[in-house]
Amino acid sequence: MSQLATLFFAIATGFVAAGLTSSFYRLVTKKPPSFQLTSHSAFGQIIGVFTLVLAGPTVILRNALRAQVFENRPPFWMLLSGCIATFWSFLSGVFLLGLMLSI
Repeated sequence: MSQLATLFFAIATGFVAAGLTSSFYRLVTKKPPSFQLTSHSAFGQIIGVFTLVLAGPTVILRNALRAQVFENRPPFWMLLSGCIATFWSFLSGVFLLGLMLSI
């Protein structure tokens, strides 16, 4: 039971970090994070990549939901996007928890 709780805790940590990073990015730039990096400076692109590493699950789910509503994609694509976002959240959650525990 402890391993299952750890799994869900890592996934939740990843989703919370993705939401916080996405919201902070939107607060600073006045636009939602996207996989299209539009910054003209090298520093802006590096910051954009680091932002997307953490905010990736929210970007995937937002894009999947928009495709479901506006493009009428099959429900399988929403399910697949949710699985990818969950796995991404798990990986980022494990990274963040390992980072926090090592400090």
